[in-house]
Amino acid sequence: MKRLIDLAVAVVALAVLAPMMAVLAVAVRIADGSPVLFRQARSGRGGRPFLLSKFRTMRPATTVDWRPQHDAVRLTRLGAFLRATSLDELPTLAHVVRGEMSLVGPRPLPIEYLARYDDTQARRLEVRPGITGWAQVNGRNAVTWDDRLALDVWYVDHRSLLLDARILARTVRQVLHREGVDHAAGVTMTEFRGPGS
Repeated sequence: MKRLIDLAVAVVALAVLAPMMAVLAVAVRIADGSPVLFRQARSGRGGRPFLLSKFRTMRPATTVDWRPQHDAVRLTRLGAFLRATSLDELPTLAHVVRGEMSLVGPRPLPIEYLARYDDTQARRLEVRPGITGWAQVNGRNAVTWDDRLALDVWYVDHRSLLLDARILARTVRQVLHREGVDHAAGVTMTEFRGPGS
């Protein structure tokens, strides 16, 4: 049932939002150049990798002379708007259609993190990753890694269609109020290096 709901909602959403996504793609191309999409290998259900696509919100990680740049510097003006409104996530609806993601579930994280989870944290991989999730509506990027992953595991143990509906409703409210978009230490979450990091 969850998969059927995911598929129905994602297909309808993509059809309805296609004009907006086309406008956003053109805006990113004009304002920030190519590529329009940010792509990164992420872990899906069971740790299976897939290539996540979102609208690009940041400049390259290094300058032309190979100096690393802080995320706060890399974030573009349009990118800040896309992140604050979560519009950068719209392309992930295609991953829901393909079965790589769900509307609700633990957020898909970089595949490099797989070896860093402890046995309990690794249980977040028992379900499809989601566009939104329990951790996102309980602090989003403003909680520690340990807390965030613990919330993911809590979702795995308590998941239901009713809980998914609650999470989706809270996500809408959170996006409207732009809560928890940025991490306290910077624009994005710090790298997960293992339990206690």
